[in-house]
Amino acid sequence: MKVLRMIGVVLLALVCCSAVYAQEPFTPGTWTSVNTSNMPISYAGHMLLLTDGSVLINDLNCATAGRWVRLIPDNTGNYATPTWAAGGVMPAGYGPLYFASAVMPTGEVIVMGGEYLACNPTWSNLGAIYNPKSNKWTAVPSPTGWTTIGDAQSVILPNGEFMLANCCTTDEAILTSVSPITWTPTGAGKADENDEEGWNLLPNGNVLTVDAYVGSYDATGMNSEIYDTETGTWSSAGSTIVQLWDSAATCGGESVASYEVGPAVLRPDGTVFYTGANSCGAGHTAIYDSKTGTWTAGPNFPDNLDIADGPASILPDGNVLLDTSPLIYQVGAQFFEWDGSKLHHVPGPITASQDSSYYGNMLVLPTGQVMYTDFSSEIEIYTPAGKPCHGCAPTILSVASTLAHGSFKNVATGTQFNGVSQGAFYGDDNQMVTNFPLVRITDSAGHVVYCRTYGWAGGVATGSKLVDTLFDVPSSIALGPATLEVVANGIPSAPVAVTII
Repeated sequence: MKVLRMIGVVLLALVCCSAVYAQEPFTPGTWTSVNTSNMPISYAGHMLLLTDGSVLINDLNCATAGRWVRLIPDNTGNYATPTWAAGGVMPAGYGPLYFASAVMPTGEVIVMGGEYLACNPTWSNLGAIYNPKSNKWTAVPSPTGWTTIGDAQSVILPNGEFMLANCCTTDEAILTSVSPITWTPTGAGKADENDEEGWNLLPNGNVLTVDAYVGSYDATGMNSEIYDTETGTWSSAGSTIVQLWDSAATCGGESVASYEVGPAVLRPDGTVFYTGANSCGAGHTAIYDSKTGTWTAGPNFPDNLDIADGPASILPDGNVLLDTSPLIYQVGAQFFEWDGSKLHHVPGPITASQDSSYYGNMLVLPTGQVMYTDFSSEIEIYTPAGKPCHGCAPTILSVASTLAHGSFKNVATGTQFNGVSQGAFYGDDNQMVTNFPLVRITDSAGHVVYCRTYGWAGGVATGSKLVDTLFDVPSSIALGPATLEVVANGIPSAPVAVTII
């Protein structure tokens, strides 16, 4: 019941690639406040990066739940001085909080389930798809027989299909058709129910999870599982060495275990840094090597810190930005960067002292920065000090040298268009991944313009595999010479000269 606690506090307070990079002396990043003076909502919650470079943000006002807004960067590409636009309103009765979500290869957004509707606990099985071109949400039926989806996991698979979990059973399904909506069951062999678990897409296209509920099948409490995308089945991925899910919330004042886990982030070296929720003097982490399929224990967070639900994000240099807080659901957030060998304490946003980790949401911006919301009226941006890791950038191999303004279905072809990681993560719900290509043009007027992309495939760390994306050139772009980049998870390709006619 984390949200009821959070809402009370907030409203009272202000309601595989082989990339290589050199280890350099650590320098922390800095925070910048976004100008929210004209933001048309009171409390900013979940974020999704659209393929036109704008950010879709949901309204955390219980009275207007289901309303979304779009944050649009200024014409220099600066997200701290945005303009705002409506992001549509979901179908009547559907105003979810903590849900499954994804940007699909069509450029549309899908949202399924919800732990809460209009701040009331429901574990909903409702859903909706957002079309950015029409600015409209359309209802989506849940898989046949599902009575719950709730705060579920989801992922875009390498073939571009959307896979969804039922929070409260072992069921998963794949959206195999959108016209008509068709769900196909998958995921045989899941050892325990999906509730509170997170999903991580691996370079080989499979999906990693750490079990959050322990039953008779596993007395150790340290089981992990792999979903094989070829067979559609789950199997054990071995022991995490240390327990990551919370079974001892009594140390934080709770009467029962929270069963939460923390976020996990795939890094450019193929390791997944997995964070834990059971602090009580030992906020464990673990490291999964996707190349060898083995686990090792990571460093403990200090000072009773953990991430009992909460965000983490990849940074362009391969470090991981982490939002921790003390015990279970307590306030006083502290931020770290993990560089692969050490946790570095870094400054937090201005609201950190009022926040618990689960208030936080992170989103990797095309600029390489990380946007942060915490269900308040504040939005912050973290600018990391590190440079993009070598071998992590997309490469453009082919794009037309002349592009017509207002044209559709232009094609860019190259490699690494999906980046080396999914981007930002949360414990289980609040998926905010950005492993898809953006096309960014700097036009003859010096303005930064994002072209809507679509038709791309899923996956991460696809290396030398040839991939492509379609993109539309806005009619408002300035004519004349320009430069074009493909951006994935905040890392741009080398620029290519084009002419806009």
